[in-house]
Amino acid sequence: MTIKQLQAVFPELEAPEKQQIQDAVDSLRYDYKDQGIGLHKVASGYRFQVTTNMAPWVARLFAEKPPKYSRALLETIAIIAYQQPVTRGDIEEIRGVSVSSNMIRTLLEREWVKVLAHKEAPGRPALYGTTKQFLDYFNLPTLDAMPPLEELQALALAGELEI
Repeated sequence: MTIKQLQAVFPELEAPEKQQIQDAVDSLRYDYKDQGIGLHKVASGYRFQVTTNMAPWVARLFAEKPPKYSRALLETIAIIAYQQPVTRGDIEEIRGVSVSSNMIRTLLEREWVKVLAHKEAPGRPALYGTTKQFLDYFNLPTLDAMPPLEELQALALAGELEI
């Protein structure tokens, strides 16, 4: 939830100032910092989530397996995230293979990407960019929090990057 959404919970005449809510959120973040869950800032506001050191223990409680994404889908979303705004043609040029309509549709349905605009070129191709849902899913507060592309390339070359 955002600070504005938290403020909207209160009746209009009783609503605290945004700074008061921010102070309360900061206090909660401090109170939970050494607990199994924490209050974390993400692109869409704040959310409680299990801390990384407790994640393996919580994972044992649930038989749910995280979804597996194809290498092609991960390459495509990475290109969009690092190069946005990009057209489908740009993605195909970078990957060296065609991008299926189903893959773009999957990313749009997951709300990880959206059409930002249309390029002033023949056919007016869509320009894609990432969304807040993308940032939230990958636990990123902003695009600036993504690892530098050079770091990912070095890990991939060293065989340490697991997809």
